[in-house]
Amino acid sequence: MTESDAELVDVVNDAGETVAVVTRREMRLRRLPHRTCYVLVFNGRGELFTHLRTPTKDVYPAHWDVAVGGVLAAGESFLAGARRELREELGVGAALEPLFPVRFADDRTVVHGMAYRTLHEGPFRLQPEEVVRGEFVTLEEIERRRASQPFCPDSLAVLDDYRRRVGRTRP
Repeated sequence: MTESDAELVDVVNDAGETVAVVTRREMRLRRLPHRTCYVLVFNGRGELFTHLRTPTKDVYPAHWDVAVGGVLAAGESFLAGARRELREELGVGAALEPLFPVRFADDRTVVHGMAYRTLHEGPFRLQPEEVVRGEFVTLEEIERRRASQPFCPDSLAVLDDYRRRVGRTRP
């Protein structure tokens, strides 16, 4: 069992209210609904930072991810979690703009989350336990790549929702 397997996370009901606290391992094994955050990191040219997840990730290993983020700790707020994930995964702090709530479910996960947007040019200090490599790419390039490369479906859903809601390609 890894250190992250023992982390405590909130299990939530359909309204997003905490109904239990379990280990991350139990949450994954039982596919329990939990809270998570997503941060879309744009640069001044409107490109989005994408990164390749390590093959050891507990969900969507070795997939490209268009958002920084992750599972919130038990009792952690969405904003605090987004700030923590940005520091952990990219080694930076930045102002975060709240965007919209996120609901996503597939055969691997059920999440109740919050999406944020930030503007940052880098450089980044990538977390080696979670990120293999990353780069800024245009939204059009992400559309091309998603047809042939594995991407995290939850973060793609966030990006699709962002594009529908914001209706533009630049932050």
